[in-house]
Amino acid sequence: MNIWDFFVWLFWIYVLFACIWIFISVFVDIFRDHSLNGWAKALWVLFLVFLPFLAAFIYLIARGRGMAERNAARGQAAQAQADDYIRSVASSGSGSAAAEIDSAKRLLDAGTITQAEFDALKAKALAS
Repeated sequence: MNIWDFFVWLFWIYVLFACIWIFISVFVDIFRDHSLNGWAKALWVLFLVFLPFLAAFIYLIARGRGMAERNAARGQAAQAQADDYIRSVASSGSGSAAAEIDSAKRLLDAGTITQAEFDALKAKALAS
């Protein structure tokens, strides 16, 4: 086996993985698409099973734009959900001044912070 045989082998492995990736992406998109009814989904799946390459190419040509739009919408929804979670965590951390002073007092009583640090935390809580 020479170097060119290795490159040809590597190319065909790449093609195999690319085809598998495309088939899985199309199959997943069929079931995520809410505009298709059950019969249309069943027909696409049958088409993919019996004529996989032709079905995948036709699906990508006919419904590729919708596939991209659904992926973008899912990404935006996930980003919005992450942003909402970050906002909720950030806002729950800043409680009332009394709660912050109480928390600082417990730290002072436990010996975790000094009296000067407690006074600084108390002044900061009262200022906000």
